[in-house]
Amino acid sequence: MPEILVLYYSRGGSVARLARQVARGVGEVEGMQARVRSVPPVAPVTSVAAPPVPDEGAPYVERRDLEECAGLLLGSPTRFGNMAAPLKHWLDGLGAEWASGTLVGKPAAVFTSTASMHGGQESTLLSMMLPLLHHGCMVLGIPFTEPALSTTRSGGTPYGASHVSGPDDDPQPTDEEARLARALGRRVAAT
Repeated sequence: MPEILVLYYSRGGSVARLARQVARGVGEVEGMQARVRSVPPVAPVTSVAAPPVPDEGAPYVERRDLEECAGLLLGSPTRFGNMAAPLKHWLDGLGAEWASGTLVGKPAAVFTSTASMHGGQESTLLSMMLPLLHHGCMVLGIPFTEPALSTTRSGGTPYGASHVSGPDDDPQPTDEEARLARALGRRVAAT
């Protein structure tokens, strides 16, 4: 069965929960399933290597996941209007995949989470699209035919799914954020 790679980095759990909603949407398309993976954290000075398998959450991504996937959904928390360093670090190491065209022609989309309404969601989503465009992906967003996009009072943009965790850092997406995340997953899987 074809799989869509749902690849993310999450520190506080918000992006991980959004990834589960995106994966749920992928699974709603007949004949498709999600392969959920994460990237390991990075540090300025590494004293101990990260374990090959995380203690909890999705397994770490391997390069073969990119080769085997039919599409890609990429998620990251927002860091000053940009993707988090662990995801960027992993993407920066994909020179061989870029040269060989591993992702050329595959549908892709992005998702994020911020602590505040104006925390840089859209700029983060746009910045995450740039490497996907360089890799030759067909980048998709959420069309305004999704009703929740016009009614949401928190996350959700035409550039991709998003979540606002708020001042209490609530990792649980609202009903509208979850609907939009599932819609994005369905769109990539259907494409």
